[in-house]
Amino acid sequence: MGDRPLRIFNQNRSNVYSIRAGDGEPFKHDEHHIPQKKPPQRSQTDQVVSLGIGASSLVLEKLLSLPCIVLRRQCQVHPNPEKYHLTPFTLLPIMINLQKQQSFGAYWKGSSSILVTWSVYTISETVISEFTPFPKEISRHSSLRKIGEHLLLKSLAYAVTTPFYISSFIETIQSDIATESTSIFDCCKEAISRTVGWGVPQTTRLMSVWRLILPTVAFKLSRYILISVIHYTTISRVHMEQQENMDPSTSVDGHSPEKSMYELYFPELLASFTSNLIADIMLYPFETILHKLYVQGTRTLIDNTDTGTEVIPVITSYQGAVDCVRSVIVEEGISGFYKGFGALIFQFALHAIVLKCAKVLFEFISREYFPKKPRMLSSSQKK
Repeated sequence: MGDRPLRIFNQNRSNVYSIRAGDGEPFKHDEHHIPQKKPPQRSQTDQVVSLGIGASSLVLEKLLSLPCIVLRRQCQVHPNPEKYHLTPFTLLPIMINLQKQQSFGAYWKGSSSILVTWSVYTISETVISEFTPFPKEISRHSSLRKIGEHLLLKSLAYAVTTPFYISSFIETIQSDIATESTSIFDCCKEAISRTVGWGVPQTTRLMSVWRLILPTVAFKLSRYILISVIHYTTISRVHMEQQENMDPSTSVDGHSPEKSMYELYFPELLASFTSNLIADIMLYPFETILHKLYVQGTRTLIDNTDTGTEVIPVITSYQGAVDCVRSVIVEEGISGFYKGFGALIFQFALHAIVLKCAKVLFEFISREYFPKKPRMLSSSQKK
């Protein structure tokens, strides 16, 4: 949540565009400071398509991914599993059993708390940026100081949201069989209670929120940086290939064909898919350790991912992150860091299918409804 990448588009050599998800129009930086004519406003069709793509990406990222995230997290915190579910094939029988026992609602646990967490993060980032000189957006030409201030802003927002991350995580893993249904207010209540220590027994192994802030910020910030770098690299490479593959024979009297809907919008979806996939794979062991610390001492009952037909308690006694890493290596081996990895594979396999369908749809719409039209080449492109 909140780690959507800084998107920097470099479609022409003379201009650099930077935009963050949901921030509206891109900011334009002219490297050569050459006055240019004001670009035409986007048509209503482009705006509708852009809005539709943004909404579809959000639904794909949050709604379609949630069942896989629930399974993955339950596997990660399972104390003594017989099956590590390193591939999606071993998860299929468990998913069927869970559906029979608890219906499909079991796969969308914690959806309301995820919305709360996203809202808290967004508000925190906005408020902090208003009262500090820290920028919410940066470009590839920003100074190291501006980049550092931007990352500091992200870190502060992640720190403020940490109690809500923890509360939301607990809601996504607890079994529906052993717990009552939760609401938006329950997420806020649990986050505040755990922060100030209300109703927490002194003898519990519960990790203090203050001890979890640093590892949470480190994880979230690392993921944000990875996604941003990979996203920019991917989309720049795609645009470069599009430029190289442009057919000169389509030019007429100094005109080149306008980019199709596929060329305009599909690279963004591809870059988002690639950046999230690589970042999640690289940080998976880190995520496993963090989630084990989140759930310790909460007396949470989770679905048994060995069978899918019963619940089990999560009972651990780690002294900290280092002790947790040591215990996983000794008791479970290196593969213990990747428990539930099959759910991640399944999640991005679904994403890949949707991405392929989107590609076919964009190509069809571009070919049938938006045929390419010649566009005037700029002076720099003619050279």
